[in-house]
Amino acid sequence: MPHDLNDSAPTSLSHIVGQQGVTSQLRVALDASFEDGRRLDDALLVGPPGLGKSQIASVLGHELAVKSHAALGQSIKSASDLNALLLAAKDKEIVFIDEVHEMPKLHQTALYLALDKRQIIVNNGRSFQPIPLAEFTILLGTTDEYCLLQPLRDRMRLLLRFDFYTNEELAKIVVHRAKSLQWHMDDQLLPLIAERSRGTPRLALRLLQACRRVCRAEGQENLTIHHLRTACELERLDELGLGPTERKYLRALAEGATRLNVIASMLGLPARTLSAVVEPFLLRAGLMYKDDDGRRQMTALGKDHLMKSCPEGVHLASK
Repeated sequence: MPHDLNDSAPTSLSHIVGQQGVTSQLRVALDASFEDGRRLDDALLVGPPGLGKSQIASVLGHELAVKSHAALGQSIKSASDLNALLLAAKDKEIVFIDEVHEMPKLHQTALYLALDKRQIIVNNGRSFQPIPLAEFTILLGTTDEYCLLQPLRDRMRLLLRFDFYTNEELAKIVVHRAKSLQWHMDDQLLPLIAERSRGTPRLALRLLQACRRVCRAEGQENLTIHHLRTACELERLDELGLGPTERKYLRALAEGATRLNVIASMLGLPARTLSAVVEPFLLRAGLMYKDDDGRRQMTALGKDHLMKSCPEGVHLASK
């Protein structure tokens, strides 16, 4: 029996919960490639971390019954790294480069030229020798498509945009994964885990794993609300899934409109980290907003949440 969440990952598009736009595009593309007897079209997978881009790449390998070759963009540091990855793939197999925006621009250029000509050029010391490439499918995963060279983006025939999940979809993912692992859990857990997962399956599954860890540490088999509460206390998560840093950020806004560099100084974190990591969910959840001058302000919803999650010592500015 599998004990790890990764051991029970989906292997078919029909098992994927959510991302209807992505799965619908892929079903059409798969059917077309089957009818034409050709490789699946190249695709660009775009979306925030944790929404299933790597999982979809893996599922496509299972759907096509072919080998998948995967690499991270930042791990491709030389032409030989890129060439080795491309030469390893055979006809109709999949090459998946995740976080491709981290790949140096020089190698992005080499990649789209290789895809155009279906060959790479190797310097053997005396001359430049062309080596043909197989007819594989390339999948590029990124959280920031505009950090890619436009010619590389334009060569991807499929553009797959991943959206955040609803709480109902997250609850389905959690219950399906728990059942596949034969983990028993109270039904009341599902919405509570979903509410703390920020629309992201990776976070939902991580919280499920944390809940299971507490359960087993106590020598029990059935996952309950008690185990979830204990797991959240250990990880210092509140009912929206906010951690200590997010709550400190909100407390920094308690006195009124504040500039990002001031908040960064108060928290001892780089402003770029706050804007790229901390703020996106707070904005999406409607807990804060940016005014016309770029100052950060807390919404009424943010004030209510801050009072509920850490009422002690919080003095909100009156408007």
